[in-house]
Amino acid sequence: MESLLRADQTLIPGAMCSRRVWTHSELALPSVSVTELDLVRGLLQALQGLSSPFLFWDQTGLTFRAKSHIRVSHLSHSSLHVLLAGFLYPATCLKLVESIVAAINTSLRSPPTLMAFSDSVSAWLERLRDIALKEEVMINNSDITVTPTLLGLTSSLSSLCSGAEYLLQVVHGAIPHTFFDSNSTISAAEIAVHVLDYLYKKLDEVCLVQGGEVEGFHMLLQMFAGSLLPYIEGLDSWLFEGTLDDPCEELFFTANQSVSVDDAEFWEKSYQLMKVPNSKSNVTSLNEKKVMSGHDANSSLASDKDKEQNTRVLCPLFIKDICKSIVSAGKSLQLMQHIPSTSSENSGKTQFHGRNGYGKSSVGSLLTKMSSCSSTADLSLSEVFCLTLAGLIGHGDHVSRYLWKDEADEWEISPTLASYISGELVNDMDNKDLPVLTCSERMWYKLLVGAVQEKRAMEAKSELQSACYATGVKDGNSGLTAQKALQGLFCNENLVVSVSKMDLERNRNAWNVLNLSQNYCLPSLNDESLLSAVFEESGMADAGLSGTNYKFGFQFGRSEYISSQDDTNLLETLFPFPTLLPSFQPKLHLSEFLPFQKNSTLPSRVLSWLLKAEPMDTRLPVVIMQECFTIYIRRQVDYIGKVILSKLMNDWKLMHELAVLRAIYLLGSGDLLQHFLTVIFDRLGKGESSNDDFELNIILQESIRNSADAMLLSSPDSLVVSISREDRDKDDKGDIIPLSSTRKSRVNSFGIDCLESLKFTYKVPWPLELIANSEAIKKYNQVMGFLLKVKRAKYVLDKARRWMWKGKGSATKIRKHHWLLEQKLLNFVDAFHQYVMDRVYHTAWRELCEAMVKAGSLDEVIYVHETYLLSIQRQCFVVQEKLWAIIASRINMILGLALEFYSIQQTLSSGGAVSAIKARCEMEIDRIEKQFEDCIAFLLRVLSSKLNVGHFPHLADLVTRINYNYHYMSDTGSLMTTSGAETNSSRPWTAKSDV
Repeated sequence: MESLLRADQTLIPGAMCSRRVWTHSELALPSVSVTELDLVRGLLQALQGLSSPFLFWDQTGLTFRAKSHIRVSHLSHSSLHVLLAGFLYPATCLKLVESIVAAINTSLRSPPTLMAFSDSVSAWLERLRDIALKEEVMINNSDITVTPTLLGLTSSLSSLCSGAEYLLQVVHGAIPHTFFDSNSTISAAEIAVHVLDYLYKKLDEVCLVQGGEVEGFHMLLQMFAGSLLPYIEGLDSWLFEGTLDDPCEELFFTANQSVSVDDAEFWEKSYQLMKVPNSKSNVTSLNEKKVMSGHDANSSLASDKDKEQNTRVLCPLFIKDICKSIVSAGKSLQLMQHIPSTSSENSGKTQFHGRNGYGKSSVGSLLTKMSSCSSTADLSLSEVFCLTLAGLIGHGDHVSRYLWKDEADEWEISPTLASYISGELVNDMDNKDLPVLTCSERMWYKLLVGAVQEKRAMEAKSELQSACYATGVKDGNSGLTAQKALQGLFCNENLVVSVSKMDLERNRNAWNVLNLSQNYCLPSLNDESLLSAVFEESGMADAGLSGTNYKFGFQFGRSEYISSQDDTNLLETLFPFPTLLPSFQPKLHLSEFLPFQKNSTLPSRVLSWLLKAEPMDTRLPVVIMQECFTIYIRRQVDYIGKVILSKLMNDWKLMHELAVLRAIYLLGSGDLLQHFLTVIFDRLGKGESSNDDFELNIILQESIRNSADAMLLSSPDSLVVSISREDRDKDDKGDIIPLSSTRKSRVNSFGIDCLESLKFTYKVPWPLELIANSEAIKKYNQVMGFLLKVKRAKYVLDKARRWMWKGKGSATKIRKHHWLLEQKLLNFVDAFHQYVMDRVYHTAWRELCEAMVKAGSLDEVIYVHETYLLSIQRQCFVVQEKLWAIIASRINMILGLALEFYSIQQTLSSGGAVSAIKARCEMEIDRIEKQFEDCIAFLLRVLSSKLNVGHFPHLADLVTRINYNYHYMSDTGSLMTTSGAETNSSRPWTAKSDV
């Protein structure tokens, strides 16, 4: 079959006559003289795929050939075969197309998109061959006064010949060659994307050709529309019902069955975009295997980011920019359907609208009930696509502005159009919205009105049947029962009735004869003598028993008789007139006689019309898809986003939960954790370690119960603290504070980093866990761990100040030095704490609230929250980036120096310190001051760098707070300080280059 796809590479019309290798036996055959009329008829039959006495199909060479020994009196042998080749080539093209279509239809691997493409190709194949059929009929039926000639046939069949060649070219390019390979692993999604992308690109090429090519545009447009319908139907069920109806896996995303909607990983892992390596972008060579070179082997060591760049989403070009939004919208529908509304009052909120009025939980119906309309006309996405395409191509009308209007969060028909459909047009109605519909010659308008009327008829029939069955009344006349079941003379269960509706209407008297109840039972048996012999003495014979008559039931099994009658009535309702044969109606399309079917009737009518009608203009495919397809998807996606955001903010209380996380992890609550932190800090100051998780949680719960902010938590058990023991036994080799070996173990247990082992867990309610997931809680914990260091440094400096305040009477030079160093440390810690509260607690939160208002979907909400987390992580210097790690190391060092200063003051305030210990403490004070000056100098240089401030403006705010009144660094950038032991002197700082 692959040879069929490549056969056109060797078929050249002008050289077909020379491709024949003549044998001696053929040359020896006597020539047969034929008339030109016979050749014309033979060519017309060949163009229809049939062989003739002089033209035949060569199964081996896959081409139409002319017998070599024919001749025409007024044409030479070479001229004759050159003329024939011009017709045999398009006939061969059509025959090859027919063979390819047959192979697709008989293959068990053909996905819906390829089958739809095959149907469109079949329609064009029939249309082109009909040209030859009409020509043949005209020749056979007319009185031939002028003999048809081959040259005359060339002019009359020029469109057929060009169309046949172009059709084979399109088929050859649209179908992946590897599809017919039995060993091919090509997936249905790859086939669908290849078919749609090829037609889309080809349509873009043809519409830009100047001076014609309307036939090519017309053919490609009809094929593209027909091939796209299965894809649209899959997106329809996903966007309007939240159901992935894609059994062949043609869509650009797949479902992960191992993840349910209740799982925390639902949003990230339940539905994944289908990605393939970029090396497989050429679908025609998907089955080709490349031998891995040494470079390819090393490519497995590439980073995840490189692998992500080397893959592409298997998605059609025209929806690639909104593919993520489509997946997000369907997941949002599933989420909203799974979680019932928690509030009974929904005033002012966006409501859901079911489709088709059948009580389904679908969202965002296309056409909702209007106040001026007595009924609705809900259409599917494929129907709206076809309807809009008919308006745009046939008349240049932008139908989307008539069908979709976002008013009061509902999808509505424009009032004027609704009145037209309802037949309630008023003379003085404002027709500004619908200026061209006063005459009903627009094709799309006729299709819309027909769809609305047929849908209303179906709804009326359904209601009538439901009312009939609900009454439980049984009619003795079987013909009346059939009549009730066949309101409108069409039946979904028996399509023969729909085909034969005209015959049934003309022969109503034959309904009883044709009905199932008259032909279902067996005739009675002639067993009177047998029954009389068996029941002679029982008296049953005198009761009028004359024989076994199955037509009226067997008298000795009443329950069986009643059951058989119920079965007969049921079959009669489901299959009325089973013996009726439909009358033959050629060229009858299913949409012409079937009842109105969703996703089939209206599209089939539009495709049939598009096959015959010439496009008014060659529109760009991007314009066609935007006006007829993506506009509806975007509106539905926006609508779903609006609904889920309403639920997030109102029903699920997202901002309230984020405010609770802010109060806990950013230490914003006034006293929620005050008691807990005070107890922990006191224990650490006394050298008492808290390694018991149970005891810590007891303290935490007591702090929550005694807090005025306890109302923030739905239950005290939602917040749990634990101790991470991952690195407790490891040596802290990264500690840059010089410590003696005798104090190293104590610092590891009670130093400034000891609080990093505390991990707070807050359980947010579902489905907010999709936003504040475990990864987000880890980031919150990182920020909280840093803020606890700042909180503890401020706590110990305040405590050290109280101790120093008690000894204020002895105002020695050493005491003043201690006071000055304590003020430097406290100034830095207070300035940094104020910076954190302003930038992290207030500014970042305000930016989060502003971004949440602008969000349009749950994906955007998750992105806004992740951006907020990254922002507070950077402002607290806890991100794993080089710049922030360098800044964080110096800040942690200063916070550690504050803790060491506290330990020294604790030792000095005990009153029992000997002179040697005091001397040691003074040396430590000098060391702390020197390290503090070095850290400040380094921080100011890094933070005030123009490059850093340009990328992160908040660093300038931190510099301003630390360098208040240019105490450490002048406005020109020179660093200076006043030492505690020196007065009225200044010296330049020499910062160590320890980056």
